[in-house]
Amino acid sequence: MTARTLSIGGASYPLILPNVRDPRLHVAAVIITVHVLGQLGLGFWVSVPQILAAILTCAILEIAITFRQSRAFVWPASAMLTGSGVALILRVVGTPPGEPWSTYAWYVFAIVAGLSLLSKYVIRYRGTHVFNPSNIGLVVAFVVLGSSRVEPLDFWWAPLNGWMLAAYAVITVGGLLITRRLHLLALAVAFWLTLAVGLGTLAASGHCMTARWSFEPVCGSDYWRVIVASPEVLIFLFFMITDPKTVPSGGVGRIVFGALVAIASTLLMAPQTDEFGTKVALLSGLVVLCTARPLVDRLVPTPGSESDDPRRFLAGVVMPAGAAAGGPTTGLARVGPRVAVAALVAVLLGAGIVIAGTPARGFVFADSAEILGRLPNQVDPGTLPVVTVDPRVADFDPQLATTGMQEVVVTLAQNLEFENQALVRHDPSILTAVDHGDRLVEMQARVKAAAAGDTYGLDHYQFTSIHATLLIPFGRQDGFSIGLQAKGVMVEETHAGSGAVQGQHISPFDLTFAVRRATGDRWLTVAVLPATPN
Repeated sequence: MTARTLSIGGASYPLILPNVRDPRLHVAAVIITVHVLGQLGLGFWVSVPQILAAILTCAILEIAITFRQSRAFVWPASAMLTGSGVALILRVVGTPPGEPWSTYAWYVFAIVAGLSLLSKYVIRYRGTHVFNPSNIGLVVAFVVLGSSRVEPLDFWWAPLNGWMLAAYAVITVGGLLITRRLHLLALAVAFWLTLAVGLGTLAASGHCMTARWSFEPVCGSDYWRVIVASPEVLIFLFFMITDPKTVPSGGVGRIVFGALVAIASTLLMAPQTDEFGTKVALLSGLVVLCTARPLVDRLVPTPGSESDDPRRFLAGVVMPAGAAAGGPTTGLARVGPRVAVAALVAVLLGAGIVIAGTPARGFVFADSAEILGRLPNQVDPGTLPVVTVDPRVADFDPQLATTGMQEVVVTLAQNLEFENQALVRHDPSILTAVDHGDRLVEMQARVKAAAAGDTYGLDHYQFTSIHATLLIPFGRQDGFSIGLQAKGVMVEETHAGSGAVQGQHISPFDLTFAVRRATGDRWLTVAVLPATPN
């Protein structure tokens, strides 16, 4: 810091400005660059006023607190990092997309950022703050406010284009240089490697999650790849878990701390079935380990001591002192039990991860072919129009810009006819093979009413034009849908409870059919919306 003086009302106060070598400025440069990339090319769903509200709130609070403590004006470098970190990850449901100057819910960013900053003055242990301020503030906000009000930044930001490559370059190069300078690179590497192994175990068990940027559940190797290579995870490991004030100061302690954060995060992520829960669990792993840091400090060598060397510490764990002096046989006898214990711990951790992930392996349904194979297929693909496709759809799945989208439309037409079969047969089991979400609930109610003897209608659609767009949910990170904006003629048959036809009505329709691979099997109808969905 560079000290000067500032005169106010005849009194002079020290003015402490940042030094260009301050690593906090370098971290800020990386985060602000990511913010800029997000606004210009990555489509971040956050506005400039929201970002500024978080940063300025933290800055004002920090200046006021430090002035009260030291009677000096100190540049709020750490506080501004807290604010920018909160703004980078926090999203408020309802923020208008594509409006970078919207002031919508700016106060939420100000409150979350302000409380995050205050946590480092309120929650302290042995003269220093316990938690990374932005980390604890975000976790509390997500848990308290819930996914209907706020959500975290997506794991995957955009297709792998120039903007994404630039973001990767900024985060990776900046993160490596800064953590290496602060002797925190080993911590970051330990976290990433342990997380990769833990999530690999989870992915191999068939784990899945829904994500807003995917048309279908993200499962298995895709789940592992998406999270391990996520730019958001890179930000977390380079700039959040590496807060020098909240991690052990010794070399061994930092490596152990990083690995334990990854283990805690993996165990918390295992039972989550959507991206919201998965991301909050990742962040919560750091909260857990910051809470347990005093225990970690007791279990690792004293910082700066002779034993505070990662290689020597590992050798001491595997081979106790004096093992080599006792000869090969004696040494092997002493080493063997420790290796066996380490292997047992690894197996138990792996089993714990798999068991914890059980809830996330049960929501992908079995193949629908068995249910639908016994029903008549009443759709002739030749009667369907050629589909036009919005470029945004092709950005996320190029195959959908060609023959893939025509297959989606055929599936939609089949789904609509299978719904009619469910009504005629009073068989709700058919619906779970073709519908999901709101549409499933709606059709189940109609089948139940028909089975009770009520009059019911069968809707037959004749399409004349279809345009495919991207429907992006906001507030629940549960997956993209394709919006098939369709026009044509609908023939509605009214049936008595006995099944006899009572009448027929023909009318034009202009609707948007939302479909997605919600269970990873078939394109399912999730909603039927007005022509221009809200």
